[in-house]
Amino acid sequence: MSTLQPRRAAAASVIGTTIEYYDFFIYATAAALVFNKVFFPTLTGLAGTLVSLSTFAVAFLVRPLGGVIIGHLGDKVGRRPMLVLTLTMMGGATLLIGLLPGYSTIGVAAPVLLILLRVLQGFAMGGELGGAVLLTMEHSQPGKRGFYGSFVQIGGPLALVLATLVYLPLGAMPQQDFLNWGWRIPFLLSVVLIAVGYFLRRRIDESPTFTEIKRAGRVDRAPALTIVRQYPLRTLLIAGTTLIGGIAFYMMAVFGLSYATKDLGLPRGTILLVVMASMVLDCLFVFAAGTLSDRLGRPKVMLAGMIGLAALSFPWIWMLDTGNPWVIFAGYVLLCVPHGAVQGVAGVFYAEAFPPAVRYSGLSIGYTIGMIAGSAIAPVVAESLVSAFGSAALGWYMLAMAAISLVSTVVIVRSHTVTGREQAPVTSPLTP
Repeated sequence: MSTLQPRRAAAASVIGTTIEYYDFFIYATAAALVFNKVFFPTLTGLAGTLVSLSTFAVAFLVRPLGGVIIGHLGDKVGRRPMLVLTLTMMGGATLLIGLLPGYSTIGVAAPVLLILLRVLQGFAMGGELGGAVLLTMEHSQPGKRGFYGSFVQIGGPLALVLATLVYLPLGAMPQQDFLNWGWRIPFLLSVVLIAVGYFLRRRIDESPTFTEIKRAGRVDRAPALTIVRQYPLRTLLIAGTTLIGGIAFYMMAVFGLSYATKDLGLPRGTILLVVMASMVLDCLFVFAAGTLSDRLGRPKVMLAGMIGLAALSFPWIWMLDTGNPWVIFAGYVLLCVPHGAVQGVAGVFYAEAFPPAVRYSGLSIGYTIGMIAGSAIAPVVAESLVSAFGSAALGWYMLAMAAISLVSTVVIVRSHTVTGREQAPVTSPLTP
């Protein structure tokens, strides 16, 4: 097999997932700092901030719908056209938010359009990861699927680095200039990623696996319905496996940043550098885990990562609470090692848990459910726990989520043949 298509697929996939997470970070920042003033000025104080932040959560609620519909079409029409669609929808919505007039210009239409664009982003995100993982792994040789699949997983840490680099100089702007036009810059800059991603995705051939399924006449008529009827437990278990990876990333990328500045009094620039440097290392750990999984198998690497995240739940909080930047950085690096192990193999592991004809649907639905149960509610849970019981309570939260993910992964591995290589569907307790 030529290495050209796997490389193109990996490059196109990492661009798409980077856009997804880049949007996550720039939207979260803008929702907290700007949108209450630009789009909800009639709601003052806490009410305006809460309504502004609620528009951020809307995308998570729509994700499962996107996962069902786009996953369904990805198993019927093909992986490649769905990836072009999700990129166009996500990128176009992000760009339009950057161009959207405020409440003072078009009145109530401004917040309505903002919410609609956020819904569009969430819908597209629901089908992005599944397609990106599948197109990459199905273009790869079985012995290199972990390596190429890991490219998809660096989208989160890479996007955080890019978003931080964009917002760092904007922090020096006069407040009024930032409110008037400065906040739009990160959204408008996404056009570069969109153009590159669109060019790359248009040049990729359709997945050889899907091409063979179509040639053999084995395309499932209703793949999403098949997942619901035949693999409901497996899909929920996949959702369970996603919990600790998403929550650990949120703790490092969002909570740690806020907690270090607001509660520990560290300069924002200092903790931003800590997060950026650790995310660069996280990318390297993701690559290493993906490559290692081709030798050891996905389950061993993933389970080792989950055990590591469980073991470091409390030490990471303790190191953060010291307020010492170097100790905090060491804690971040330590946590990035098992996080990289989990995330580096997660996408391919999810895909290999389902038969090829319905894996786009199964992966997308399971992943989006897990995102709602994990990352979507993590901000509320974290803030509530810290307010009520102090930062140590977060250790119990992370430990509990790691335990759920660990048990979910063990059940999947023991009841279905998932070794890190392509498997034929098997009969197991998870299938009727």
